Amino acid sequence: MKFKNTIPCRDEVLENDKWDLSALFNNTTEWETSLLQLEKKIPELDKYRGTLHISADKLKMCLDLLTELEILDERLGNYAFLRNTEDIGDSEGQDRLSRYMRVTSLLGSEVSFLNPEIQSIPEDVMESFFTTGILSEYRILLKKIIRFKPYILSEKEEKLLAMQTESNQTPGKVFSALTDVDFDFGSIDTDKGMVPLSQSTFAMLLLSNDRKVRENTYTQFYSNFKTHENTLTALYGGSVQQDVYQAKVRDYSSTREKKLFPDNVPESVYDNLINVIHENLPLLHKYYAYRKKRLGLENLKPWDVYVPLQNSITTNYTYEEAVEVIIKAVSPLGDNYCRTLKQGLSGSWVDRYENKGKRSGAFSSGAYTGDPYILMNYKESVLRDMFTLAHEGGHSMHSWYSVRNNNFQNYNYTIFEAEVASTFNEQLLAEYLLNNAESDDMRDYIIGKRLDDIIATIFRQTMFAEFEHEAHRMVEEGTPITVKSIREKYRSLLELYFGEEMELEEVSDLEGLRIPHFYRSYYVYKYATGLSAAIALSERVLKGGTEERTDYLSFLKSGGSRYPLDSLKLAGVDMSSPEPIKSAMKVFEQLLAQMTGY
Repeated sequence: MKFKNTIPCRDEVLENDKWDLSALFNNTTEWETSLLQLEKKIPELDKYRGTLHISADKLKMCLDLLTELEILDERLGNYAFLRNTEDIGDSEGQDRLSRYMRVTSLLGSEVSFLNPEIQSIPEDVMESFFTTGILSEYRILLKKIIRFKPYILSEKEEKLLAMQTESNQTPGKVFSALTDVDFDFGSIDTDKGMVPLSQSTFAMLLLSNDRKVRENTYTQFYSNFKTHENTLTALYGGSVQQDVYQAKVRDYSSTREKKLFPDNVPESVYDNLINVIHENLPLLHKYYAYRKKRLGLENLKPWDVYVPLQNSITTNYTYEEAVEVIIKAVSPLGDNYCRTLKQGLSGSWVDRYENKGKRSGAFSSGAYTGDPYILMNYKESVLRDMFTLAHEGGHSMHSWYSVRNNNFQNYNYTIFEAEVASTFNEQLLAEYLLNNAESDDMRDYIIGKRLDDIIATIFRQTMFAEFEHEAHRMVEEGTPITVKSIREKYRSLLELYFGEEMELEEVSDLEGLRIPHFYRSYYVYKYATGLSAAIALSERVLKGGTEERTDYLSFLKSGGSRYPLDSLKLAGVDMSSPEPIKSAMKVFEQLLAQMTGY
């Protein structure tokens, strides 16, 4: 199904182009029944309150019930979330998600006694529980809970915090509704006619060879954000305030410490990333100088940094063709990986194309029950969308392996690990396309694409990470987030990262108010560390043999059974060291030399 100059409504999209959510629930009636069942069963947890210290058997009975409820809760939530993303403006989907959030908040409130009670069990008693073997399937989970002991509050306080779960979603939900549904970006006049401007088409239009199209796209797009800058600042400021509050109330030294603690990632990893990237900014500035020269521009503008440098090449891959190329690219991972991924991408996993009200961008949403679903807004003329499909396919295969090799308590891997699995696939795809390029122009195109991807995923995401860290530090130090303060902070980083070649626009710093991931703070740095690890691991697999492939697949299978730095170290990369970041920068330097000839 192809919609070039119009965006269809949801009911106009062919069924074969939609995901099939029946692996979660056959219909909304079944979902409604299950939601009522969950709500009805939640109070059963109360009978275990105050009993967890009695015996290993009693603790296991409580954890068994909780696991049953959490599996159903995850299944209900995934369905409600996915249906909502199909059309964010649909009131039925909004209502379904809101009712789920109420029930999951109730579950969180009811189970709030669990962690404090487990942590109050004397160490010697807990060890005696472990020696019985009764708790073997919960050992990793319990060890992780005990690790949080310094930051867990009283039962009453935990219950109050759990009751805030739904209201804490407000800034992000309002931001999404405002920018994905309420904003009217208008249309852009192109050589193919008027193209609707949206969060999804914005990136595509910035790839246009027509500089006027790019300029109009950029200025028209950001005019909406300028009009609503006070609202957007208030939303982001509220999100940061919530983060800071959550950290302070649990007695973490900072929001960053709180956000990195669950993954057992030292804050030095975050600092290593920023420091290494700062050291290599001259390479990035060299690239922008070359880009300006290559495009024959007197002035490099923000709308000039995405258009391919090799503009004599056009690409057009149908969705089906993209799947075939991706499967060939990931063939080093073996027949089982390729067969499973092809069945998923060609079958029921993917919601393929844009429709009105659909969430912008792309994601993979894997759960213990159902398929590892993928949302796309695929466009045939955008090569990046094929890379995005490979990226999300990497996430989904990570989920597929993890679910089949772990129990529920240990299957859910961290985002830190997830961004390795996804960008690993992108590296294999880039290598395949480069090796199979039919002309020097195509090779030039792919090298440029790899450079741009490293910029987007390592340099840019590090800038985003630096920005949100500075925003949180502002609030932690008592400096309010205002339109002026937040725009000045973001502009200073734009100037640092782009260098002297870039002539920023007055609205350029409004970009800091439009990044959805900022509403999941301390998330974006994992894109940069993930690609750095993926570059190292993909080279290891491509240059290696069965052992290297087995190591990588073992990493995918490990799920949440290890902390991310430990699982990655077993796969062959040490992310506690700055070396993987430095190695990625060397790859960038080599690619830049191939591109520029010096």
